[in-house]
Amino acid sequence: MSAPRSPASRPLTPVSRVLRLCLHALFAGLLALAAGRAVTDGAPRAGWVVAVCALLVALYMGGVLTPAVHRSPRAGAAWLAALGSAWAALLVVSPDGLWLAFPLYFLELHLLRLRWGIAAVAVTACAAIGGFLGHSGPADGIVVTPGAFLGPLLGGAVAVATVLGYQALYRESERRRQLIEELIATRAELAAAERSAGILAERERLAREIHDTLAQGLSSIQLLLRAAERSLPQDAAVRPAVHAVALEHIGRAREAAQDNLAEARRFVRALTPPDLEHGSLAAALERLCSAAPGPRVRFSLSGTPRALPTPYEVALLRIAQSALANVVRHARAGRAEITLTFMDASVTLDVVDDGHGFDVCSAPSGEGGFGLPAMRSRAETLGGLFTVESAPGQGTAVAVTLPLPLEAL
Repeated sequence: MSAPRSPASRPLTPVSRVLRLCLHALFAGLLALAAGRAVTDGAPRAGWVVAVCALLVALYMGGVLTPAVHRSPRAGAAWLAALGSAWAALLVVSPDGLWLAFPLYFLELHLLRLRWGIAAVAVTACAAIGGFLGHSGPADGIVVTPGAFLGPLLGGAVAVATVLGYQALYRESERRRQLIEELIATRAELAAAERSAGILAERERLAREIHDTLAQGLSSIQLLLRAAERSLPQDAAVRPAVHAVALEHIGRAREAAQDNLAEARRFVRALTPPDLEHGSLAAALERLCSAAPGPRVRFSLSGTPRALPTPYEVALLRIAQSALANVVRHARAGRAEITLTFMDASVTLDVVDDGHGFDVCSAPSGEGGFGLPAMRSRAETLGGLFTVESAPGQGTAVAVTLPLPLEAL
C-alpha cells in the first residue's frame, strides 16, 4: 500500500484542522497531566519529570512549526526519533508517560510510510508496556494487571484502524471531488460547444442572407446603372448640361454600389472561422497535423472534396483538434493519422493512433476523461454518428460521420 501523504501536502478541510488541533491539545494535556501529578504527589523525580515534559513541549512545537518535517519523510522520521527519545526518558522518570503513546501513534502513522508507521506503533506500544512494568512494584504502589498490556496494544490497534479508515474516506472524497470537477468541466464544455454551434449557425445564416440579398441587390443596382448609362443618347447637343449631370450621378451611383458590394463580400468572408479562413477544411487539417507536437501525425484525403457548410467544417475541425490533443496528452503514441473521407451522401473523419489505448466502457468524462462527450455532442448536433474504438495496449480510433446537407450534394 502506498504511503499516505503528509498532512501539509493535503488541502486542509475544516475536519482536518479540528483533528490536528485535537491532537495538539491531547499531547499538551497529557504532558501537563504528567508534570502536574509529579509535582502534586511529591514524586522524588518531580524536577526531572517537569524538565523532560518541557523538553517534549519544545521538541513538539519545533516539529509542528517546521515545514520540512511535514514535506520530507526523512525530516519527519528524524523529528519522531528525537520525540521518541525524549518520551523514553519520560517513561524512565514517570509511569504517567505511558499515556503519551496514544498521540505518538497518530504522528507515526501520518508521517511515516504505512509499513514503517505500523512498525513504529508496535515499538511504541512495547516501550509503553516496558516503561509501565519498570515502575510496577510495591515501592511504587503500582500493581501489574492485564490492562497494562492490553491498553497500549488496543490503543495502537485503534490508532491504526482510525488512520486507515480516515485514509479510505479521504480517497473516496478525492474521487468524488474529481468526479464533480469533471462533470462540471464537461457541462461547461458542452454548453460552450452548444453556444459555439449556435453562433456559427447564426454566422452562416447571416453570411447566406447577405450574399443572397444585399450582395445580389447591389450587383443588380450596378447592372441597372450601367444599362442606364448606356441608354442615354449619345448626341447631347440639345441639352448638354443635363446629359453631363446624368452621367455624373450615374457614375457616382455605380462607384457607391461597387464599394458597398466589396464591403459586403468582405463582411461575408469575415464571418468565416479563423481556422478555416485561409483555405479549405482539408488544408486546415493538414496544417493541424504538421503543427502537432509529440507523435508523427499524417493527414490523408479520400474521395472528391466538396464545399461544406461552415458548421460542418467547424465541427470536423474541432473534433480533429480535440482528438489529436488527446493523442498528444494521453495516448503516448508514436504515430497518428487523420483521414478525411468524402462519400456520396456523407463525410467521415477518422483519427487513429498506435498508443496504449484505454477501456472505453470505464473511461471517465470531462476534461480528465479525454473530452469524448464534447466531441460526441458536436457530431450529434449535426445529426452525425460518433464512435470510439480502443482497448488497453491496442491504440485508439475515433470516427465521426456527418450526413451531407442537401445543398452540398
